[in-house]
Amino acid sequence: MTISITSAFDSGNIRVLSTTDTPAGFRAELEIIEDHASEFFQWFHFRIAGAAGRQVELAIVNAGASAYPAGWPGYSARISEDRDAWLLADTDYADGTLTIRVEPQGNALWVAYFAPYSMERHHDLIAWAASQPGVASRELGLTLDGQPIDLLTIGDGDKQVWLYARQHPGESMAQWWAEGALERLTDEEDAVARLLRQKATFHIVPNMNPDGSRRGHLRTNAVGVNLNREWHAPSMERSPEVFLVRAAMDESGVDFAIDVHGDESIPAVFMAGFEGIPSLADRQLALYRRYCDTLAARTPDFQTRLGYPVSAPGKANLSMSTAQLAERYGAVSMTLEMPFKDNDDLPDADFGWSPARSKQLAKDCLGVLAEIIDDL
Repeated sequence: MTISITSAFDSGNIRVLSTTDTPAGFRAELEIIEDHASEFFQWFHFRIAGAAGRQVELAIVNAGASAYPAGWPGYSARISEDRDAWLLADTDYADGTLTIRVEPQGNALWVAYFAPYSMERHHDLIAWAASQPGVASRELGLTLDGQPIDLLTIGDGDKQVWLYARQHPGESMAQWWAEGALERLTDEEDAVARLLRQKATFHIVPNMNPDGSRRGHLRTNAVGVNLNREWHAPSMERSPEVFLVRAAMDESGVDFAIDVHGDESIPAVFMAGFEGIPSLADRQLALYRRYCDTLAARTPDFQTRLGYPVSAPGKANLSMSTAQLAERYGAVSMTLEMPFKDNDDLPDADFGWSPARSKQLAKDCLGVLAEIIDDL
């Protein structure tokens, strides 16, 4: 049977440069394709067919020139034969090449940077959530590729909470997190969810970047724009995703917000805040720190030792959503980062950081929100 490699599907990304098929095994030299109209690339997702029982070596030769080459040491690709369970693959990085070694059991194996979250699954999520009691679904508008930007609203309390994921489409763990948040908030038997729905109104955007998601981009939308550098001055021409979501935020106001992401290099879950905004208030900062410290006490999958450098006073980047929301609305806002690698404090040798852990983290995040909701 002829071995083939393809990425011609939702969120697929790879280019085949050469293949060598010998009795000793099959080797392919590959490269990741850049985001359209952008220099960013790191996300890959492809299928290898016809290789059952064969030793296969997949060499991504342009990994060293990717957006975040520091993310490759210690990283393992994800593989799946059923597109449900995504296991860690034998992976190493040397001399600018990421090499993945697999021996498929069947004749179709999927390989990805992280467990994908397809646009089909996104539409299934919207359809399921919209059918739950007390959930309202709203299409804010369309992307440049003509895809809907979906907003789900839950609860009827006074506090305005915004949860939004996947501004950077290759960070698919963010939408797994959003799915976990929706599962908990819609559980009518969950006392924490009942409390939160009573005290707050939740506005959830599970996927901020449908175009980049479908196109197999790492970081940008259909025209190569990094959405998380558009929050100070979004436009319908460059960044309708941000323009429409920020307009909806202006309608509701924002008391609390989490922008959900993935980080290539740091093997931990952490938060980034808004310390450098011009109008920083002591109460605002104290609530943010209380939230992070409490979350670290509630789950070993979160920590506060590792993270990004804190902005100097008055030097926050207001083009990024967390700083913009804290400045614009006085919100307690934060950026949640999950690893492409693993949480080294609590590693999982089979799955690494995974969809299941992303979903559970969302539920833990909501539990901690319930502890501070009255003080927002």
